Amino acid sequence: MWKDYISTISKDYSFKRPASVAEIGQITEELNVELPKKLLEIYKETNGVYDIFECHLLWPTERIVEDNLFFRNFTDYKDIYMPFDHLLFFSDNGCGDLFGYKILNGCIQTEDIYVWNHEDDSRTRVASSLESFIKGWITGGIST
Repeated sequence: MWKDYISTISKDYSFKRPASVAEIGQITEELNVELPKKLLEIYKETNGVYDIFECHLLWPTERIVEDNLFFRNFTDYKDIYMPFDHLLFFSDNGCGDLFGYKILNGCIQTEDIYVWNHEDDSRTRVASSLESFIKGWITGGIST
């Protein structure tokens, strides 16, 4: 379903093998949050989505864990940025800004997608769902 959806928007994206149960479980275990249903569905089809330059549209599961832990735990960032543990990042714009879901009371309660701006530490809603984020990012409807 998701690979078909992305391919109807652009043929310039490739897909990896599906994420294993263990790879998906590592997100929950390491970051203490359940993946939203739609993001979970994508990872059951492909462990990352890449453009023709091998840049990520959606990170593989291991990068979700790695980057989220880095931003939550990097000591130098604690002095210059608000905390990151209320966000689950899953994509980036290639220039330092990250896309993610908002975590509230230990879970992701809405489908809204936010962008974190690394220059001013703002966290702005950019899409109402994963579908609209994917379409907007591919077509240029979302800019940071």
